[in-house]
Amino acid sequence: MSHSRSLALALLTTLIGSACSPGTPPASKTPQATTADRRTPVDIIVAGDYIVTMDGSGTILEDASVVIDDGLIVAIGASDKIDSQYLGDQRLAGDRRVVMPGLINGHSHAAMTLLRGVADDLALMDWLNNYIFPAEVEFVDADFVRIGTELACWEMIRGGTTTFVDMYYYPDIIAEVVESCGMRALVSATVIDQRSPDAENAVDSINKGLQYIDRWKNRSDRITPIFGPHANYTLNAEQLVATRVAADAAGVAISIHMSESPFEVQYSKDTFGMTSIEFFESIGFLDGPTIGAHVVWPTEREISILAERNVGVIHNPTSNMKIASGIAPVTAMLAAGVRVGLGTDGAASNNDLDMWEEMRLAALLQKVEQMNPEVLPASTVLKMATRGGAEAIGLDAEIGTLQVGMKADVIQVSFDDVHHIPTFDVVSHLVYVTDEQDVLSVIVDGKMLMHDRRMLTLETDRIATEARKLGSRIQSALAIRNLDPS
Repeated sequence: MSHSRSLALALLTTLIGSACSPGTPPASKTPQATTADRRTPVDIIVAGDYIVTMDGSGTILEDASVVIDDGLIVAIGASDKIDSQYLGDQRLAGDRRVVMPGLINGHSHAAMTLLRGVADDLALMDWLNNYIFPAEVEFVDADFVRIGTELACWEMIRGGTTTFVDMYYYPDIIAEVVESCGMRALVSATVIDQRSPDAENAVDSINKGLQYIDRWKNRSDRITPIFGPHANYTLNAEQLVATRVAADAAGVAISIHMSESPFEVQYSKDTFGMTSIEFFESIGFLDGPTIGAHVVWPTEREISILAERNVGVIHNPTSNMKIASGIAPVTAMLAAGVRVGLGTDGAASNNDLDMWEEMRLAALLQKVEQMNPEVLPASTVLKMATRGGAEAIGLDAEIGTLQVGMKADVIQVSFDDVHHIPTFDVVSHLVYVTDEQDVLSVIVDGKMLMHDRRMLTLETDRIATEARKLGSRIQSALAIRNLDPS
């Protein structure tokens, strides 16, 4: 070898060495690179100071990670071990972060974000009959539902909700919005015995509902089409039975307002000679999968029926308080084995879609109603918003917990804010401290919908512009009719 060639080789060796860390061979030869080459490639690794799995064990993993690939959770474990075994296309750092299942909103009317604040401080039937139903007939169309649902999905994603159960008109439009933005939802075809925005009467509602269900039943893994009969005071016994028959024929569940208010219970007694849930039981309405929204006034016997029939109950504390419907006997239902989840109801009766607020109020309401601070502890309420909610809506085999093989519906919550300093109990902070602005990233079915608080699947500027424009038109029309509460 010539002297000049030897010098060139020495110089090249020096340059390569300087590009590596001191004392390490070139990157292609390092043990780290060899290990990396052997790591299993995956889509996303989500790290956290804490992993709250909600798997029923009560265990909270520290300095751990969740591995996501092809829409599923494929591994959970200590971060150093995960990082040595898996290589993610994306890795979300875990410092001061809590990783947990996405929240499940078991009852909503998503498009009613566009009627937020239209009519407040009213009793349920006054609110419905004199404000909401008339406004819906006048303003609700396919465009209203699209914009309102997009607005709701934006709000829910921002707050860490990954799955919701919706009951409103134009269910195809709702399903299309959910499919597009990446969320998961049970979308109901509303059945009501009056002229509504998308049907003439109950028979028309059922027929159109069956067509909608046929279009969506096998179209998307994230959209579950179901029936949504409104209530036993907007449908008679024959129409409710017909809806159950249609749902059973289509192989889908039902979501319905149930035992929501003193008015409903009294109406049921006067009309059917028995209380609401007893009436539903008497006509065989509860024989198939049923999600009962509110359930504020069940008797002891009716609670037994709910447990026996595996009815999923959705507690809506904010809406129940605002319309003065009452305080649901949540602890009694849980003690009887009823599956209980949480919901926000619509933004016109809440007036937001914040599931963290629902958790907090659910716990506090039971404590003050029973004058017992020990009832409905934080761990139970967190379960209601995750695994318990999944059980109530019939999706517990797929979502609600962080376990290998489950759908990757995962959120990462930041504990950076001053209200999380210091943190002594992670579950306590999640229920009594955290709010929707603390949610950092949201993943549904293995797809990132929000990253570092930045929406990835919704055109938020366009949605805001369209919602404001439509809101101004509604405001002007209501002012002309002297319905504007301002």
